[in-house]
Amino acid sequence: QNKTSSKKNWKVQLPLQKALWGHNNPKFLHAHHREPQLLSGPRPQGVDSQTANVEERKRRTTKRKRPRTPLEAFYLRYLCVTDLSAQVWCEQQIVYHKEKPSVQLPEKTTVVLNTGKSIHLARELQDHNLVPIKTRSREDRWAIKLLNILLTITNLREGQRVRECPVFGVLEGVFVFGIIDQLNYTPKGELQLNELKTREKAYMPVPAQKKRDRFQVSLYKHLFDAMVQGCLTQDIFVHHLRLKPKQLLGQEIQEHAEKAGFVVQCFKDLLELVLLNLTHSDIPAIDRLQIEYIHQETNMLLGSEVITYDHNELMSMSHYFLAYWKGQRDPKGVDIEDTWKCSYCAFVDICDWRRQRADSLIQKGNEKKT
Repeated sequence: QNKTSSKKNWKVQLPLQKALWGHNNPKFLHAHHREPQLLSGPRPQGVDSQTANVEERKRRTTKRKRPRTPLEAFYLRYLCVTDLSAQVWCEQQIVYHKEKPSVQLPEKTTVVLNTGKSIHLARELQDHNLVPIKTRSREDRWAIKLLNILLTITNLREGQRVRECPVFGVLEGVFVFGIIDQLNYTPKGELQLNELKTREKAYMPVPAQKKRDRFQVSLYKHLFDAMVQGCLTQDIFVHHLRLKPKQLLGQEIQEHAEKAGFVVQCFKDLLELVLLNLTHSDIPAIDRLQIEYIHQETNMLLGSEVITYDHNELMSMSHYFLAYWKGQRDPKGVDIEDTWKCSYCAFVDICDWRRQRADSLIQKGNEKKT
């Protein structure tokens, strides 16, 4: 995720009617130098410089051998909400996705995923257009997400429905990013999060799938509520994402921002503007969580689930999932009663977890015979 090309097209939201802060027709998104010397105190008697150098090399080698966490091994500066929710289904599967990205998904799975993306895009285009923006830096790419948050704030202030709302936050020292499908106000004035899930089969999902979806929308609520309550800071972005506050934004981003009614030159300008608006937006926390299941072939509504938010359960599950990414435990595959999930997995033939569980069952069976 961190090795991106120097030039890339990204999309930003473009509202159909009103622009940011009342402006119409916005055009932007969704001397000599001495080498430093190691100061290690006075040299002990009887230890020459060669011995000291050997000890120093040993010390450095030991430091380099510190086991890397999965976050470090996969070069991840942040996790997506979908990374964590995928662990609800099968943690070993997402590990293989990171370790072996070249493994091809079954053709049927690819078709289902692409169909789902098309349905999401069609819904998004009902409320706003998409404008491609050329980006030349990591700061540019995150700037687009920040611009979309400004549009979210504006539209929610006006009581409008919002699609594809970015959310950020930090969980137990790990930066987490996600995109909410839809936010809107109910007739009762409640702020509702509505998550769209598309299904190949024309029936509601099994409990294991609902558990994954319930965790996902609950985490979205937690991140969004923290954002509008002013919990985000500049240091969070700079420290976790290693972004450069003084990095000049691309010309296209500056031009679209100016047409929307404000001037930003560097990433810090835009970040400060977003944080200020979030802090003083008066946007409420999310009151209602709903998941909508749609049949892909017929676009028919299969049913809706209203989710009861349980903060303690969310934090407990998040703590367990993050422990893997921080190197505090090994990955875990599915339990015996959930091995039916393996029939849908592209890594079933190479899965160490599955093999170890099978070997364990064989060993237990042999022990009973003896």
